[in-house]
Amino acid sequence: MFVLGVYASAVHARWVDSNGKQVVRALGVASEPYIFWRGEGVKEILSGIEVPEDAGSLELASSSLNGPSGRSLDRDFLAPLKLCRHEAWLCDLVPHSRMNDGQSRAIANHYKPVARRFGLPKVDWPSVKKHWEHDARCGEIVEEILESRAEVLLTLGDEPLKWFCRAHGAKNSLRAYGTTSELYGSLNELEIEGQQFKLLPLVHPRQAARLGRHSPEWARLHASWRESKAPDLLG
Repeated sequence: MFVLGVYASAVHARWVDSNGKQVVRALGVASEPYIFWRGEGVKEILSGIEVPEDAGSLELASSSLNGPSGRSLDRDFLAPLKLCRHEAWLCDLVPHSRMNDGQSRAIANHYKPVARRFGLPKVDWPSVKKHWEHDARCGEIVEEILESRAEVLLTLGDEPLKWFCRAHGAKNSLRAYGTTSELYGSLNELEIEGQQFKLLPLVHPRQAARLGRHSPEWARLHASWRESKAPDLLG
């Protein structure tokens, strides 16, 4: 199984000021330590980040904010297919974290003024882009897929279909593969570099685990797939 996601997650911390008042509930402070990170070791990561005393401190954020996609991958995707992580090759379209709009606002409004005052490091965190700079990266992903010797390519959400699989003849969205329990989560044919693969297009973990703003429609479809179709899908 080759699993293709979108981009790496971030390690989040709760930032409080020198008076103990919360400044940011979930501030991204590092890229996840490994692909599809499950959220462990946050305390150790935070202990390695120096914060001037007058700038406050970084504390543990809610456990739900660190590693939810990694935990969902194991629970909602691999386990229903009777697979473990060591049986899957994990990959992202972009192999580093991206900053979304909410995170960008938090950094602009709260971190940058403090950074100027205390001489803290500049933000080194690329923003989410509407279009991937993907030509070279797509070639790298092809190489990984061939090296993995996987038989099935599992995609998470629309982005891997749109920015990678479409170039190899796949449909460009999850919805195009069907929105009924009979069609969702079925195996499809896909050819890459003359080799035949089974394509398994599924929702992003955000939908499967009902994280933040998610679609109840996709969440229900995936829950049905997980319970009824997935256990027998790979034989």
